[in-house]
Amino acid sequence: MSDIAIHWFRQDLRLSDNPAFIKACESGAVLPIYILDDDTAGKAKMGGASRWWLYHSLKSLNDSLKGHLRLYKGKAADILPNLQNIYGAKTITWTRCYEPWRRQRDEALKEQLKQKGVTVISQNGSLLWEPWQVLKADNTPYKVFTPFYRKGCLQSAPAPAEPVAPPADMVFAKALQEEAIELEQLDLLPKPPIPDWHLSLEPHWSIGESAAQKRARDFFETGLQGYKMGRDFPALSHISKLSAHLHFGEISPNQLWYWAKEAAQIMQDKGQTIDADIDHFCSEIAWREFSYSLLFYHPDLPDTPLQKSFEAFPWQQNDVALLAWQMGQTGIPIVDAAMRQLWQTGFMHNRLRMVAASFLIKNLRIDWRIGEAWFWDCLVDADLAANSASWQWVAGCGADAAPYFRVFNPVLQGEKFDKDGTFTRQFVPELAKLPNKYLFKPWEAPSAIIQDCGIQLGKTYPLPIVDLKRSRQQALEAYEICKSTAFAQSEHK
Repeated sequence: MSDIAIHWFRQDLRLSDNPAFIKACESGAVLPIYILDDDTAGKAKMGGASRWWLYHSLKSLNDSLKGHLRLYKGKAADILPNLQNIYGAKTITWTRCYEPWRRQRDEALKEQLKQKGVTVISQNGSLLWEPWQVLKADNTPYKVFTPFYRKGCLQSAPAPAEPVAPPADMVFAKALQEEAIELEQLDLLPKPPIPDWHLSLEPHWSIGESAAQKRARDFFETGLQGYKMGRDFPALSHISKLSAHLHFGEISPNQLWYWAKEAAQIMQDKGQTIDADIDHFCSEIAWREFSYSLLFYHPDLPDTPLQKSFEAFPWQQNDVALLAWQMGQTGIPIVDAAMRQLWQTGFMHNRLRMVAASFLIKNLRIDWRIGEAWFWDCLVDADLAANSASWQWVAGCGADAAPYFRVFNPVLQGEKFDKDGTFTRQFVPELAKLPNKYLFKPWEAPSAIIQDCGIQLGKTYPLPIVDLKRSRQQALEAYEICKSTAFAQSEHK
């Protein structure tokens, strides 16, 4: 019998451009496995929308592996060494992960397996650059995105690796009678009494490696031109919607990086200039890299503000307002449209993520970590690094953060980026007949117009749960108190 190599799939659910999986295939008959390790994940356990996506992604991966994917549930620290014993595997491969809980587990596992004489190969397959490849001249990590990308990534770090083809030949190890389980036994889909809300997600997504590649190709052909400007408008098609595919590793950032540049070259050959669009698209991939760098060097990023002064911020507890925000019933139309898009599709447009988060943090003064937890459960692309870094950015407490006094005005944001109301009317149909002049501030519409449109404010659509102007001022005052408190505390140290 040939040597057996185990490849442990994690956030690399694809065959193409998967260096660690290719190494396994080169090392012997491969046993492809996936372990759902909720026990070790703790608070970082996947939310509902992510689990729904994972269910379908594993199903697709198993098809690509011709039914040979073996599934397990429990602590990887127990399951993986046990499988190595059962199969006598001489090689174990995996793609590196960067979440703190995974890093700690993987380092211990690698040491344990090496002591048994097993060859353990972990490789990068999720990032363009490893966090330790993008450092300042003094070998410290960047804290500001622009120099991180322009200087650290583009000038100092090596060029991203070229994507590689899937293995030309896959020989699979014969499965033995051990504790592998069926996909349904992973319990990834909601069960009663939890409502089957996930069924509303299905029409919006195609999941798996082939679907990810098709989505990327379609976007490069139809959405890349005009991306820089168009990506701010939620009713337009100038966003890639590739973030969930990237998170689960159905496609690699290296593939997107080089395919985007190939698409740009084709367009340029046709006389179309998209330099600004391609640069902006690549910088968005780099923002993901920056988020991972922040998480790598600040493992408490999901829970602790990077700007320590914010530890003294006087957050409010308001369960009624929080529920209104979660359900898209705040009475602020663009916020409600965004939150309903999240609930109905498992996705929220990038600009609206900032608007909705700003409203929660600054107009309602509810802790950003509570908002992040809701997004974690509802987003199909929930990602510990990106979620944490982005929420801290909006809150003003992260690295390279938006200043706290920058409070998004949701009325102006709606009027500017959904001018004709196409997006808002789609998700807030109660206001569909309202003229554009009042669509984003229905409380200002004359009563006659409200009646003609069949709207009853406070009944068919809520009145605003907070006064935007007054709450903005209160947020700024709270921030000044926070700064004063932090300064006083530092003086007494």
